[in-house]
Amino acid sequence: MAEAGGTLRFDRRAAAAQADLICAGWEAAGGPGGAVLLLDRDGPIHAACGGLADLAQGLPVTPDTTFRWASITKQVLAALVLRAGLDLQETLGRHIPELQPELGAVTLDHALGMTSGLPDAMEAAWQTQVPPSTAMSRIMLFDFVARLPGLNYPQGTEISYTNTGYRLVQHLLEARLGALGEVWRDAFFQPLGLASLRFPENWTDPVPGLARGYWADGRGGWHEGWYGPHLSASGGLAGSARDLAGWLAGLLAGSGPLAGLLDLLGAPRRLTDGRETAYGLGLGLTPLGGHQLLGHGGSLPGYKNHVLLSREAGTGVVLLSNREEIDSLGLALSVMAAGLGASQPPPVAPDALPPGLYASADGRPFWIEVAEGSVTFLGTRERLYQGEDGWAVSRSPYMWIKLRQDGAEIIGEVNHAAYRFLPVEDAACDPAWAGEWRDALVGSGFTIGDDGRSIAVGAGPLRSTLPLTPLGSGRALFRRADGPWTQQPCLMFRDGMARMVTNRCRVLEFRRPVSVG
Repeated sequence: MAEAGGTLRFDRRAAAAQADLICAGWEAAGGPGGAVLLLDRDGPIHAACGGLADLAQGLPVTPDTTFRWASITKQVLAALVLRAGLDLQETLGRHIPELQPELGAVTLDHALGMTSGLPDAMEAAWQTQVPPSTAMSRIMLFDFVARLPGLNYPQGTEISYTNTGYRLVQHLLEARLGALGEVWRDAFFQPLGLASLRFPENWTDPVPGLARGYWADGRGGWHEGWYGPHLSASGGLAGSARDLAGWLAGLLAGSGPLAGLLDLLGAPRRLTDGRETAYGLGLGLTPLGGHQLLGHGGSLPGYKNHVLLSREAGTGVVLLSNREEIDSLGLALSVMAAGLGASQPPPVAPDALPPGLYASADGRPFWIEVAEGSVTFLGTRERLYQGEDGWAVSRSPYMWIKLRQDGAEIIGEVNHAAYRFLPVEDAACDPAWAGEWRDALVGSGFTIGDDGRSIAVGAGPLRSTLPLTPLGSGRALFRRADGPWTQQPCLMFRDGMARMVTNRCRVLEFRRPVSVG
């Protein structure tokens, strides 16, 4: 067992063996793969790679293969905000007057700490029938976000993952400092020797040495991922696993421009009632045995990534992959568990939560589905593990779940908001829902079939008719897909309005078109 530069001992050989095992599986499968690197305060200490970076060209993954970092980018933006000395209690509206008042009142602290209530731009666009594969420029997305009517919830009252805060903080930073890619390069990348890093604006921008991302179709075929929206500082950086390990090593060591930043980035934020969340500024806390690890995941179509750091052991792991289907957090945790000699929590017992579909007992448009050791909340799926006192819990700092059975109900918290869910039984769609519904603010709508049991969305070749699943109390679900990604909106029909709700966007309201003449 070897020291890794911290106060806690870390078994490098055991961690390296687990990293090698992961990559050997990818190599044996003969498809896409990834890189798993261990690091300490001085940089990478072990590299394992497997699988192909490009299926068409047969190029292998190496430690220097470039991947899309996706949301791991967030910590790099937050680091620049701290280095630039911005006041986190300032509001977005002070710098971006185009925002609607509720959005403008959000502080930078809440915008970066996932407690803002800001609707996610991509999720909101999909609710208006514009799927994630549709090209959307930076200007289009900014104008769209500026028109959104309000927040998912009052800022500071719960936590919910959204990219919009980081998009808007990029907007105000660039107004003050200049083009973000150049500022990052001068402030961080050149001083730290991170030569591979690029900040493409769009999916089609050339990136040297980029691994192509793939998703499996369930029939043995692989397809390249595609993402239409402007990438932004919420998830746009691309670079190698070696350079990502270098960035994280700099954070651990407090090197040069990163001096003192790790504790600030990793400090959990607080809700307005004083409760502490597990999310900081671009980094979150993930428990492992008796240890608290700092890290973050990243996902774009065809890419799944995760990084984890142990400040006490002075070490960490980078996992970058071009396989959509992997559990990147689970794999990264398995490497850290091997090094720390820690036990991972067992999966939730099969009888802990009865499988099935549940809806909020108070009639709000919130629902869960329990199946195969996981729970889906408003369309977002999380694996569940055995917690203390019979609770089923998640391990994600930005999808924090704590549930248990109470009679026929499932009770607990999702992202620090309390819920009671009842099983969906004898629910039926209502023919009174039939007809057209429009949201004039975003210029979109949908049509409910005559019997109230289907919804028609989209236009032209994207027009599709999908079944509705009733939840009771004027609520119904539907499901749609765009490549590897799915969306499961809940519609709540009430008082002449149809509110559409997903985990990351809960603000769009559709009404009957007003007849003229």
